[in-house]
Amino acid sequence: MLKLDNHPSGRHFLHIPGPSPVPSRVLRAISYQTIDHRGPEFGAFGLELLQKIRLLFKSDDPVIIYPASGTGAWEAALVNTLNPGDTVLMYESGHFAALWKRLAQRIGLNTEFISKPGLEGWRGGVDAKAIEERLKSDPDHLIKAVCVVHNETSTGVTSDIAAVRAAMDAANHPALLMVDTISGLGSANYEHSGWGVDVTVSGSQKGLMLPPGLSFNTISAKALAASKTATLPKAFWAWDEILEANQTGYFATTPATNLLYGLSEAIDMILGEGLDQVFARHQKLALACRAAVKAWGLEVLCQDPSVYSPVVTSVLVPESIDADALRKLIHEKYNLSLGTGLGKLKGKVFRIGHLGDCNELSLLAALSGCEMGLAAYGFTPKASGVVAAQNILM
Repeated sequence: MLKLDNHPSGRHFLHIPGPSPVPSRVLRAISYQTIDHRGPEFGAFGLELLQKIRLLFKSDDPVIIYPASGTGAWEAALVNTLNPGDTVLMYESGHFAALWKRLAQRIGLNTEFISKPGLEGWRGGVDAKAIEERLKSDPDHLIKAVCVVHNETSTGVTSDIAAVRAAMDAANHPALLMVDTISGLGSANYEHSGWGVDVTVSGSQKGLMLPPGLSFNTISAKALAASKTATLPKAFWAWDEILEANQTGYFATTPATNLLYGLSEAIDMILGEGLDQVFARHQKLALACRAAVKAWGLEVLCQDPSVYSPVVTSVLVPESIDADALRKLIHEKYNLSLGTGLGKLKGKVFRIGHLGDCNELSLLAALSGCEMGLAAYGFTPKASGVVAAQNILM
């Protein structure tokens, strides 16, 4: 049996950038009695849920809910709209952009990756101008889709998706725009319709404050039209049967009933606080976190303040510090989990999540654990990051 009581008292502080802490209200909703997913009560519940989730995406387009991780929704976006051998243009903004590229290759797509040497591309947002220039050099429109990550949790960067759409329009290119906002939805402003996105991919375990297990595709009319002629193999992921069942509130396959209860409750919490208020809270917590990092004398990985993430802060450590060893020390001494460095960033960064069910005091507790951990590791902070954060939060 998994031993969870690894500390003699108090609670575990989960400050990785997802899965994020699940609020008690959501946990209670998940514990409700499972009902017949073909019965009338479920149909009414499903219709309400499928309608109100559109508010989070700021869209009237249909939202498909899969019992899967975000990786499944990546695959669903591609197989429902593209054909074997199609070319997709992707931008290397971090580790998850690279993973999406690898998935695209494995299902038979030709991928082009706009990237920069070393860590350069991982320290800023998506370069919309580079996408525009590449699309302008494709007069035969061989590129069928552009895939970008909205909020890169590996780097702490939130890219400008409206700028990407503007670049595609300036190139007068018909490619589909697909966006991964798995970690952005519910924490950072996102506008599926307003930004002209064709397929939005998201997941349950980040800003939506749920356990892992649900993922989403939001589908524009253009993407839906493309799905009529797409020939990549699909069965479980196929939109057509799901959309048909969703018309009456049901699902084509057995749904994750209890996670859907939790999703409904989480949406109510977010809308009850107000989307603008939720986004403002995340921005304030992120500002305080970055102030703490700078006070310690460490460096925020993202070098462009205009694309700082409100979800996670990726902290670049000096070569004298092994970020993974530091994280291990902090976990063992203070029962605080921090995000690891992924891909090119392994051992070079630790990541502080401040998303979802997070407030001023929970962030200050995490920063206090980081500060004590740095001192215990042998690094002397230049100043108190906790005090610097308090000055922002007050």
